Amino acid sequence: MDDATKPAWQQLLETGTLVLFRVLDTDTESAPDKENVAVRADLIFTSDEEDTDPADVAEWGAFGFLYTLASLSFTDARPRGYSENEFLPDDQFTVSDFFECLSYRQDGLHLRADYIHGRCMKTDITVRPDGTATLETWGRGQTALRWLDKLQGKKMIGLV
Repeated sequence: MDDATKPAWQQLLETGTLVLFRVLDTDTESAPDKENVAVRADLIFTSDEEDTDPADVAEWGAFGFLYTLASLSFTDARPRGYSENEFLPDDQFTVSDFFECLSYRQDGLHLRADYIHGRCMKTDITVRPDGTATLETWGRGQTALRWLDKLQGKKMIGLV
């Protein structure tokens, strides 16, 4: 299938998975109940080539990277409280959902997803023109760190 006939979601995911990045810093903060954890990860885009400017990667990869992380967040998200009434287990994060959450702010492209289709996403992602990015979640445990590991190709350990 050539690029002209691929659905937009597929092109965004393919682009997003091509973006290489390095985690600069992570911070986790537990709420008093010890179950609701806020996670913040600061990232910088990289490349296989040493002289690549992170801003160049942001130029071609920002939209795909945002969509890919948001899709991972959506897939892991579960209902909370009243949102269970809108929850459909096989639902998908759509390009339309993506654009509803997307904005451009002074510091760059920003995605803020709270509740989507009954799923408690609680995810903020900012990609800046200089090739740095910040991923923040709250009330989601440390799942955001697993998304980053998954995007970097790290093996997930599971029970057999």
